[in-house]
Amino acid sequence: MIFLTIGTHEPFDRLLHAFDDWLGQHADQHEVVVQAASPVIDAYRPRYFDTIAHLSPEDYEAHIRAADLIVSHAGMGSILTAFTYGKPIVIMPRRGHLRETRNDHQYTTFRSLKAWPGLFFAEDETALPAVMDRALAAITDAAPPCLPDVADPGFTTALREFIFSSRQG
Repeated sequence: MIFLTIGTHEPFDRLLHAFDDWLGQHADQHEVVVQAASPVIDAYRPRYFDTIAHLSPEDYEAHIRAADLIVSHAGMGSILTAFTYGKPIVIMPRRGHLRETRNDHQYTTFRSLKAWPGLFFAEDETALPAVMDRALAAITDAAPPCLPDVADPGFTTALREFIFSSRQG
């Protein structure tokens, strides 16, 4: 199952439209659940899937657990949730210059996380179809690593050294 989630605060028509176009070529191959903000009057209306405006936290978690692949904007909540459950995720950032968000913080997030296993990047709507195909082809029985419950020892050591060095100054 593919779970597409874009949050409940703002529409993201560019991602919905690109995903809908891709799904039109693959609709009979995939079960899809889409959680998207309630559309505004002139919003894009998908042809190949329905949307759910709000999910309870329990239902959201159930869809994450059931998903073979998550597709999302480049919001840290969605990314960390995918990492927590060891789920592969395709992200496409909202862009500030397109007025999809207030600035390019999602694009910055997108550019800084490229090394994480199971994270697939669609820089824009033209890249999404190939990225979807690549992400689905990469799914195996071995899930991406889950986000650890504790911080990396190198990080905690560096943080401890920073804290203790600033006490001495």
